Amino acid sequence: MLEEVKFKVLRYDPDKDGKKRFQEFRVPIRKGMTVLQGLLHIKEKIDPTLSIRFSCRMATCGSCGMMINGLPRLACYTLIEELKTRTVVVEPLRNFPIVKDLVTDFEEFFNKHRSVKPYLIRIDTYVQEKSNTMYLQSDEELVRYVQFAYCIKCGLCYAACPVVATDKTFLGPQALAQAYRYYADSRDEAGVDRLKPLGDGSSLLRCHFAASCSQVCPKGVDPALAIQLLRKEVLLRS
Repeated sequence: MLEEVKFKVLRYDPDKDGKKRFQEFRVPIRKGMTVLQGLLHIKEKIDPTLSIRFSCRMATCGSCGMMINGLPRLACYTLIEELKTRTVVVEPLRNFPIVKDLVTDFEEFFNKHRSVKPYLIRIDTYVQEKSNTMYLQSDEELVRYVQFAYCIKCGLCYAACPVVATDKTFLGPQALAQAYRYYADSRDEAGVDRLKPLGDGSSLLRCHFAASCSQVCPKGVDPALAIQLLRKEVLLRS
């Protein structure tokens, strides 16, 4: 068991020189300690100017996504001892603009999420808005989409996507997976209208199926599968 590890943290402050650089810190560790706890030790004991984003500390909110030793991970869910290294390299998520240090700007990410209308669309909106309304589903209907409902919008899949890295018009795996999640939901009545905006080359058809998005999801969601299923639906109805 290591008693101390070196944290190499990317620092960036647009209000100073605006240059990116790595800063090293020595952090004492204990069994079960997470990368987030290591970063909080740095912020509380060594350098209070370090900027990080976090909230629930239990892999539910998705706030603490960052690059850890080259892979998009949740800092609160990543144990230092499981990295099996004396050096922990921490950087902001790729494919996102950097605000400061490890904090990134999610505005574009959430705009793309909102663009696929991630909510139930019903013909009778009055009934939908009544508090006593229920839409029953069978087990089979639930299974069609439920895994994609586990998305916590952490942005890890977006950071891992090679297409997003080269094409900012691409919606990305998170938004496309949510498009399928609502298309496949038996309670939704938007039907094929959901598919119409997704058939052009800048959205669905740009995916190369690298599947890196699915590999990094902390909740076991498979966005690559959702995109394949969505593409199938588009091709069948084109």
